[in-house]
Amino acid sequence: MTPPTTPPRAPSTTSAVRRRTVHSGGLPLAVFEQGDPQAPTVLLVHGYPDTHTVWDDIAADLARDHHVVRYDVRGAGESAAPADRDGYRLERLADDLFAVAEAVSPDRPVHLVAHDWGSIQSWEAVTDPSARHRIASYTTLSGPSLDHMGHWLRHRLRRPTPRHLGQLLHQGLHSWYITAFHLPYLAPAVWRLGLARAWPRVLRDLEHVTPRADHPQRTLRRDAVRGIELYRANFRPTMGSPRERRTDVPVQLITLTRDRYVGTYLSEGLERWVPDLTRRTLHAGHWSALLEKGATVAGMVREFTARIEAGRSREADGDGRLVVVTGGGSGIGRATALAFAEDGARVVVCDLDLAAAERTAELASLIGPKAHAYRVDVSDGAAMDAFAQRVAAEHGVPDVMVNNAGIGHSGTFLQTTEKEWRRVLDVNLWGVIHGCRAFGTLMADRGRGGHIVNVSSAAAYLPSKALTAYATSKAAVFMLSDCLRAEFVGHGIGVSTICPGIVNTNITRTSTFSASTAAEQSAKQARAARLYARRGFPPEKVATAILTAVRTGKPVVPVTPEAKAARLLSRLSPGLLRLAARLNVT
Repeated sequence: MTPPTTPPRAPSTTSAVRRRTVHSGGLPLAVFEQGDPQAPTVLLVHGYPDTHTVWDDIAADLARDHHVVRYDVRGAGESAAPADRDGYRLERLADDLFAVAEAVSPDRPVHLVAHDWGSIQSWEAVTDPSARHRIASYTTLSGPSLDHMGHWLRHRLRRPTPRHLGQLLHQGLHSWYITAFHLPYLAPAVWRLGLARAWPRVLRDLEHVTPRADHPQRTLRRDAVRGIELYRANFRPTMGSPRERRTDVPVQLITLTRDRYVGTYLSEGLERWVPDLTRRTLHAGHWSALLEKGATVAGMVREFTARIEAGRSREADGDGRLVVVTGGGSGIGRATALAFAEDGARVVVCDLDLAAAERTAELASLIGPKAHAYRVDVSDGAAMDAFAQRVAAEHGVPDVMVNNAGIGHSGTFLQTTEKEWRRVLDVNLWGVIHGCRAFGTLMADRGRGGHIVNVSSAAAYLPSKALTAYATSKAAVFMLSDCLRAEFVGHGIGVSTICPGIVNTNITRTSTFSASTAAEQSAKQARAARLYARRGFPPEKVATAILTAVRTGKPVVPVTPEAKAARLLSRLSPGLLRLAARLNVT
């Protein structure tokens, strides 16, 4: 490693871009800086077939409070190209990264942010044994470690389950270009004969990127042809014999939900190599994340670097996710809040019973990041709107919203009074509507996606003459979720409907019964509580199902065996369920 041949310019706190040259392995690399050199340094590494200009929006945003450094990787833009294919090997690219980091921030480790092939080569640097002293943190978008991909591939070939085979087939279809890049003459000819000229239209039509004067770069055709050697020099050698490459560097993985080239499942098992891993999700495509949602990406990077600079641990700050749970004072709500806390999320719970919600928050804080509790009546739309705004102001926009609050009621249609109908619908249906509207709006406006979980019931598809109001409210939640799923997919917001079945919670102790005296109400509540207790299905299993639904995006999740059986029967023989509905079962 040799010192830069062009001396650095005088320090400046302006956002003007300053150029310098850094030599690495005998090649001059064009380096671009902006922002205050005394501030924490963020090093941005571009992918294929881009140059440093792909970071323009993000660099300008981060330069307000960071020293931002970009460089054209070897063979791209204003940097020189190696003489042969060996010069594009990952270890050479990692040497370049370290050379630039040493030149621009010799006394302080840098915060690394990379995209596409920039991420692939950055993994090589981050997993170097000396990386912890040179790299303070790493944010990666759309570029997996080739070593991890090699192990990922081998694991699925050794265990060819339907899910694993589906992943292999899906990724193979989306990685067709990698095979094409290994064919002699073909890929360079395609770029030279028209793809470079058509690239702006490709980005517009496939990625919904607004055309701009500075992107793609004027050197695109030359850069794209040279960059093909990245694939030829690294894919087969590295993935054919994957190494065990671990890192102690804190890593933020931003998964792009609309990425056409890198499947979300490619990061499965990454914790094996990265113990300090923060997972974030952004509803964006492969290039639109940088070119259309630069401010959002910059915000995610800023939050992550601030945590690292402040010395706060992932355990203290959580994994970046914020989860809101209604009805979190007991039962499924409390179990769900604790499960998310144990999984590393920051949790906010609300309940009509503030003391119970505070107890849940206290328990969640013992096993995860600090949790918070609020008293909210979910049936009050204005109160829910105010709660959502308060959460956003004090904690941020939630990544997951769990509409769990609900009440039980038993009674035939003719027995159930209008007041009872209103009470059940206000909590079980309107409470969910209020939660979806208030927090769904925040998620959509933020533009990072998210997930809404609506707790319905097996009663949604299991009719009973004795549960008319309750079953109607839960069936409405079921259909509401289906409608929201169709609308919110455009915002990257998933919606899951959870149908628990018979679960041992205190809903039986607070359920009401039509046409019953106070004494009869108490006796029926006690009898129902004993039956549910003997059933013995714990709320913790429902919480596990909710976490799985959020992770996998599964739309409908029956939980208990009876809920699963009823769901299957409702699809195979709905007439039989209509006959069973005549039974007087509460």
